[in-house]
Amino acid sequence: MINNWWVTRPKRKLNLIPETLAAIADVSLNQEWQRQRGVHLDFEAALEASQIKRVGERRDQRGGGGRTYVAWLASLGLLFRQESNGKLRLTLAGEAIMAGEPPVAVLKHQILRYQFPSSYSLSQGVKVSERFKIRPFRFLLRLLSDSRIEHLTKAEIGKVVIVESENETERCYKHVVERILAYRQDGDAVLDKDFVWKYPSSKGVNESKPFDNPLDVANTIQNWIEFTQLALRDEDGKLRIIPEKAEEVAAILADNAPLIDQPDRHEYFQRKYGVDPKHQKDTRSLDKTQTITDRMITEHKVRQAFIGEALRAPVAKITAALVDRIAELTGIKAANVEQTLRKFYPHGAIGSFMTEYYEMAFRGRDNAVDFEKATAELFSGVFGFETRHVGPIGLTPDVLLLSDESGYCGIIDNKAYSKYTISNDHRNRMITNYIGGLRNYYDGAFPLSFFAYIAGGFGANIDAQIADISRETSVHGSAVSVHNVIRLVERHGETAYSHAALRDLFSVDRQVLLGDIG
Repeated sequence: MINNWWVTRPKRKLNLIPETLAAIADVSLNQEWQRQRGVHLDFEAALEASQIKRVGERRDQRGGGGRTYVAWLASLGLLFRQESNGKLRLTLAGEAIMAGEPPVAVLKHQILRYQFPSSYSLSQGVKVSERFKIRPFRFLLRLLSDSRIEHLTKAEIGKVVIVESENETERCYKHVVERILAYRQDGDAVLDKDFVWKYPSSKGVNESKPFDNPLDVANTIQNWIEFTQLALRDEDGKLRIIPEKAEEVAAILADNAPLIDQPDRHEYFQRKYGVDPKHQKDTRSLDKTQTITDRMITEHKVRQAFIGEALRAPVAKITAALVDRIAELTGIKAANVEQTLRKFYPHGAIGSFMTEYYEMAFRGRDNAVDFEKATAELFSGVFGFETRHVGPIGLTPDVLLLSDESGYCGIIDNKAYSKYTISNDHRNRMITNYIGGLRNYYDGAFPLSFFAYIAGGFGANIDAQIADISRETSVHGSAVSVHNVIRLVERHGETAYSHAALRDLFSVDRQVLLGDIG
């Protein structure tokens, strides 16, 4: 019996969920899963082929590794085992990800509805204590929203929150707040003397390292909630709500829907839990026998390859280069690949890549060039600019935008930091080299309409710093957080921005806010 919150973690982050889901959807197509070792091994091989799971990780030849990944997907409400025939089926949430819906939007919905008890938490080999009747990630957001708490460390989550937060009553919440504050004052001295015996890992008690298991769980929980893009660890490792998401978090906490009932009924529970954001309930009839055709197998292979590509680069539309790439990966004729892509992804799947783009904005200098190239591809593929990645030239901004539609150019500088502040050196570089030296990297006739910084987030003085550069150069400018770039991409998908409107948006001489985007 596990006596604390628990999340399975074959991978500590959720970025690989879409590819894992695509692999199981392909391998388990119309095949029984339960006690079918051959199918389990095929799935494990598919995970290795997709580089989701390292080759050579297998400890035996019974397919246990594959089953761990299936449990991961099931724990998030993405699939279920059909009771009438033992076959694995995707839930509506799983189907939404396979259809190219933004993974963050779907998985955020699932993470916030993740609960104890669940079909997964009650399953053989897991068995989380039935004392927990709680949606853990909502509970965390409530704590982070509390002015008395404001942030949570890995130690506070692992040593206090996941062991003492049993339910969502006011009494329990008050108790947990008091325990966190006591821990901040006195540290481990406030913990139960028999902590190691009360909260062992699934492998038993480890007296020499009593906190390894709860801290591992806490780290995974932090990874999951960061994936929702609602909270983020700062430079000191403290988890905090992202300021731009405070209103969204408040709206989430205002929704007091009850826990999903009957977790002991696997298919019933999973289908209710697995309802994606665009549906109210799962009304599908899945009992009809489906004949698997060569065409269906082809479509599955193309979709699996497409999802992998869409996660690594922005796909705003189906292009000849994309068709050729997937034909090369799958060995399927280009004509059949194109037919499948236009059937399932006629508008591309730009949202799939935005998870990767978001993470690029916090990686520092290590992946700076990737961040620059991705920005150029976004503004070209999504917004229709001609873009040039001019950063490698030296003493230049990262990206040059050219608008034939409205006759102007703009420059973007990427900064992969969570709280970017324009230093004096960076200020001078923008004024002298990027704006003043425009002709060193652009010899066209379009006037420079704006400069913009894109970063994970910005320091408190960013508005004054942008305004200062604008006054000095007589060129308008802005700063755009990665959260608002993502919202801008989503908004453009709903109602396309003209280049004139985008010029106005990036010329506000301060940070672009969510209200500016709409």
